[in-house]
Amino acid sequence: MHSLTDIEVRALELRAEDIRESIIKMLLEAGSGHTAGPLGMTDVFTCIYFRLLNHNPRHPNWIQRDRVILSNGHIAPVLYATMAHAGYFPVSELKTLRKFGTRLQGHPHRTALPGIETSSGPLGCGLSQAVGMALMDRLEEHKPDRYFYCMMGDGEINEGQVWESLLLLGKFKLNKVISFIDRNTIQIDGYTEDVLPLEPLKDKLEAFNLHVIEIDGHDMQDIARAVSTAKAILDKPTVIIAHTIPGKGVEEFEGDYRWHGKAPNEEEAKQALKELRTLRGKVLHGEA
Repeated sequence: MHSLTDIEVRALELRAEDIRESIIKMLLEAGSGHTAGPLGMTDVFTCIYFRLLNHNPRHPNWIQRDRVILSNGHIAPVLYATMAHAGYFPVSELKTLRKFGTRLQGHPHRTALPGIETSSGPLGCGLSQAVGMALMDRLEEHKPDRYFYCMMGDGEINEGQVWESLLLLGKFKLNKVISFIDRNTIQIDGYTEDVLPLEPLKDKLEAFNLHVIEIDGHDMQDIARAVSTAKAILDKPTVIIAHTIPGKGVEEFEGDYRWHGKAPNEEEAKQALKELRTLRGKVLHGEA
């Protein structure tokens, strides 16, 4: 089981705070977009792209790369910001989010930006795409040892297509698919357990012949260990339920479903950046 050193954890946490600041800046510039989910999933994306993913930002179409499939495409700001900080394109381009002619559309478009594996927008499709990729991968004669990371929202799994895909995952034992469910308990209309209750989520997923791990989605060690464990499970696929705080890092945003699809105005962004920079300083000095 893979463990991170204290130095590695702190480096990832600092990187995550840089990415959160970029998310706020790009949303402010765009004047629209989703805030809560991207801030909540920043730690997961940071750990994956800067520690766990087999990829090459200079050669985004490298055949041996792992794939990241973003199913809940509305959290695109965290994907774009992470990719920019990882070197796929200049960080300055983040300011073009949602603007006319941009490569950074409101929901990712596969052919618009190298490094984007699938187009997403309609919820519930990503896991089907990951299943298809993994099935095709089995047919390749000289296939590389690659993984398919599917990122989903908890509200998104209200979609029936997700459960059909989970059935296929279990049937074909697609252990190369590692799925993350962002369990932040919010969706656009309110809190998940009020809109359409999901619990007991772990029990439901295990009934589909899946290996299920629950983690703190803001703990870099938890994230890294969960992926390491998933890779060691050969007889069934793994679903990682990442418990996150929507709007993580900004007091006004945290836990409030109204920030699901809302971008900050100038004053809100200014306060958010102030809080994030304070948090970054605490991480830097080992106080967080």
